[in-house]
Amino acid sequence: MNTNTQTTGAPAGSGLPVMRGVEYRCGDCGARNMIKGGDPVRCRQCGFRILYKTRTKRLIQFEAR
Repeated sequence: MNTNTQTTGAPAGSGLPVMRGVEYRCGDCGARNMIKGGDPVRCRQCGFRILYKTRTKRLIQFEAR
C-alpha cells in the first residue's frame, strides 16, 4: 500500500479541498458563524437570517486595464 495516502484514500498533497465552511458574521448580534454548504443561513446564537461574509485575510490583487 502507498505510504503517502491519508485516511480518505487520496494521495497526500493531492490538492483535494477539505470541507471547512465559510465564516460569516450575524447582522444583529455580531456573532461569528461557520456555515458549510447545505447548512441553513441563520445565526446560531440569535436566529437572525442576515449574515455578512467576513473579509479574507489573503492578499487578493486584481489587474485593471
